[in-house]
Parts: sequence; C-alpha cells; structure tokens
Amino acid sequence: MFEAIVRQLAVTATYNKGTVTIAPHILYTRHGEIYVDAVTMERDGKPPREEKVGTFKMDGLGAPTLTDTRFTPSSLFEPAAEKYEGVTLMAVERS
Repeated sequence: MFEAIVRQLAVTATYNKGTVTIAPHILYTRHGEIYVDAVTMERDGKPPREEKVGTFKMDGLGAPTLTDTRFTPSSLFEPAAEKYEGVTLMAVERS
C-alpha cells in the first residue's frame, strides 16, 4: 500500500466478498489497527455513482494487488483532517 500511495497507483482487492479497485490516499492507525482512506474506482467491475473517500480496514482487504493504473489525488481528500493527526503512516502528495 505504501508503494501505491507514493506512486499514485490503484490497488485491486477483495472487500466484503466483492472486488474493488481503489485509489489509496492515506494509510493511518486507529486503536492499534491500520486503515486506508481511498477513493473507490470500481466495485465488482462497475464505477461508483459518486466519488467519495471511503475508509477500509487493511485486515479486510484481501489479496491487495498493485495495478498499473495511475490516479490523481481527489479534491475531496483532506490530509489535514483531525482524524489523521499524529497517526498518519503515509499520504499522497498533491502536486
């Protein structure tokens, strides 16, 4: 996931018994667990109805695989949000 964030590459994984392609924006900890906030690009082969930044527990992402698909950081992502203070492991950098 670190490489995906640094290189701004999408990741495919299984999540809630489905397949997702996500654009990971930030990796952080909460209550000793690791989470990634990401924009869902596809769920079961279909694009979402609207763009949003969702939270995924890393333990819940099965077989995460780096893709060759690049993404642009979403304007909806707020890296300075309070929930990330002091717990950020890695975040995308906007150009």
